[in-house]
Amino acid sequence: MSDEGIVLDGAKVFWRTLLPRLKAERWILGLSVVLAVLAGFAGIHVLAILPFWIVLVAAVLNRSAPVAQPVPEAAPATVEKSMDPLIPVLNALDMPVIVVAADETVLFQNLAAEKAFGTIPKDTYLSARVRSPGILDMVRETIATGKINQIEHTERLPSDAIYVVRVAPADTGDEGPAQRVFLLTYRDISQARRIDRMRSDFVANASHELRTPLASLRGFIETLQGPARNDPKAQEKFFAIMHEQATRMSRLVDDLLSLSRLELKSHIAPDDTVDLVPLLGHVRDSLAPLARELDVTIALDVPDAPVFVQGDRDELVEVFENLIENACKYGQEGKRVDVRLTGGEGHQAEVTVKDHGPGIPAEHVPRITERFYRVNVEASRSKKGTGLGLAIVKHILTRHRARLLIHSEVGKGTIFTVRF
Repeated sequence: MSDEGIVLDGAKVFWRTLLPRLKAERWILGLSVVLAVLAGFAGIHVLAILPFWIVLVAAVLNRSAPVAQPVPEAAPATVEKSMDPLIPVLNALDMPVIVVAADETVLFQNLAAEKAFGTIPKDTYLSARVRSPGILDMVRETIATGKINQIEHTERLPSDAIYVVRVAPADTGDEGPAQRVFLLTYRDISQARRIDRMRSDFVANASHELRTPLASLRGFIETLQGPARNDPKAQEKFFAIMHEQATRMSRLVDDLLSLSRLELKSHIAPDDTVDLVPLLGHVRDSLAPLARELDVTIALDVPDAPVFVQGDRDELVEVFENLIENACKYGQEGKRVDVRLTGGEGHQAEVTVKDHGPGIPAEHVPRITERFYRVNVEASRSKKGTGLGLAIVKHILTRHRARLLIHSEVGKGTIFTVRF
């Protein structure tokens, strides 16, 4: 409390207690008035007995005044002193914790809160750093009522994170509302939510995509059990188709599981160092048999010096295998796929994969990274595509904090650019 506030409160208390005191000592005050009148008749000036009168009134007030109470210390200093033993405990928690005073200022944040939300200077108003109206309203309600509250809150930056935010009053051992503190805690439930979403997406996508091959298998099995029971040529043909459909389902399940694993850890950036020069050479060599089968040449252009990026080697191999394999399959008419790596030595790393095929119509380009989205369903299935390749690429690059740029013109081919 400020000095001005203390003075005002003291004046209020003084005037509230003055009248009862004067009433209790009315006979002394009456005597002093009589003395003043007699002094006037005797020719003694009133000012001559004024000191006597002041002493008398002061004696009356001092006799009836209560013993003065010491002014309590300021709340923040008392609270901080009480919190000192708790600071190591709060810093040991992996859950972000912010300690808020009754005036909505931040008294302390633990190390987990600093890591998640950045440093909040002491005595900063919570509303200056927490922008969520829901959290601020919840904190104010708890400060006013003393009741525990919690809400679910989503942070969008630096990556999507879902928290259960809880605020509760804490007893510091000091009395009075000014000494109360409130603990604002953030419990991360992002992984649980991702698992739930992954499970529901997997069921929906798998049931949709597996319906066609399962129907085909069922039809062929019924045919083999009936009209083709004794037809060796029909059996040989149907078994080959059934094997193809079963292989397609296996690829689909593998891609769905891969996509689900990537979504589960999309918010965790990899911290390994990978040289893209030998990695792209490995991808080209692994796809060489497919390129020969499709009569496509993979031309690789890489710098002599290493080009390092932060990433997961296996996931980056999957990215470039998907992009180059798609270029070979869907750009087969152009007979050539150009893969070029630039960057290194302090410059931004960039990989371009260019085919010389029919290209992609402009209206399809924004959506081709969606799961199961196909420009041409029959062409995709004939080339044994699952519709998940570019979705997997997108999720891996998101985890690597990289961008996928797509430029295509009908009749001139398509260029996929990975920019780290």
